[in-house]
Amino acid sequence: MIAVIVVVILIFVVIGLVAYNITIHKRIQRFKNLNQKMTNLEVLQDFMNTIGETSSVEDKIKKINDILIERYEIKYSTIVVFNGAEYEIKASNVDKKHWDSLKSLQDIDMFKDSIQTATPKYVTVNNEKEKLPYQQMEFGRAKSAIFFPLYIDNVYIGYWIMESGTPHDFDNVDTTILEVIKDNIVSVLKTVVHQKTLESIVREDQFTGLNSEEYLYGEGKKIIDQYTISTICMFKIINLPEINKKYCRELGNKVVTKVSEYIRSNIAKDYVFVRYMGPKFVIAFSGVERNGVTDFVNDIKNAIEKMQISLDDDIDEITTEEPKDKNKIDIETQVASPKLNFVLSSYYKGTGLEEVLKKLEEYLDSADSSESDITNI
Repeated sequence: MIAVIVVVILIFVVIGLVAYNITIHKRIQRFKNLNQKMTNLEVLQDFMNTIGETSSVEDKIKKINDILIERYEIKYSTIVVFNGAEYEIKASNVDKKHWDSLKSLQDIDMFKDSIQTATPKYVTVNNEKEKLPYQQMEFGRAKSAIFFPLYIDNVYIGYWIMESGTPHDFDNVDTTILEVIKDNIVSVLKTVVHQKTLESIVREDQFTGLNSEEYLYGEGKKIIDQYTISTICMFKIINLPEINKKYCRELGNKVVTKVSEYIRSNIAKDYVFVRYMGPKFVIAFSGVERNGVTDFVNDIKNAIEKMQISLDDDIDEITTEEPKDKNKIDIETQVASPKLNFVLSSYYKGTGLEEVLKKLEEYLDSADSSESDITNI
């Protein structure tokens, strides 16, 4: 009888221990899941911070890859993007001697199906003597890998491949987490592609040699955002249409050239100066508040409006002598003086530069056609 009681007690003890172990296991799993969620949130925050940094698209993608390697302890990570003409490695911590193989994975049969079905592909070897099928000259570097095709709005744009030097290293990996990482990579690529577009469409104005408006949102913004506060100045040559109509377009073009040359030669290299559109220009006084700009702008305005601009650089004033070639001298002795309307606004790092510019442009476009002033808004 006593033995039966002991056995029953032992059974209850075992059941209790099993239940306790299950409870502990569930708690550990919840803790792991919570910890993983925290890691994912931290990685996502790092991604967002990287997107907002004043760096090139290439630098941002490289930093994102470094974050993946560090946060998730990935041995090798490579991001490959199709640029419209060829596949190029945007980021990788693999030795460059292996890059030719890594940017040609779309041609490997085992990955073609992965691309077509938009599903990840896991490959591994069973022992150290084997090599992965896509490896050509590299026998010892990677022994397992997961290939993720990347899509933006259902359009295939490239792939991300993570590799390990250990066989079967990804057998028990949480693919859900990897899918989240992949989605975050796609989100970043989708965001920075707009920046890349702006960087690629910057053009140089043929009359002034200045960069176009798009420069402000790429390389220009990198310079401006080195400072917390800057002053954005937009000005308009308000009598340019009149000069074009009353005299000739060639003289109007020369007015634009002379105005831009004078300003460019009188501002610091840290300031960004672009031809915004038509008669409108923008000067970004990087790191300078408005009260430190007003006097300088006033001096610039006064100096420019005193200019007497002619098509003939040798003529300082209108001559009264009878010309040999009447038609030629009539054109060359026509003199124009620019009239400018300025508007200033503060810009704070991290806010919308395009919104500030839109506000300045709306003011100039709605101002009276004869207004020639310096306005703060």
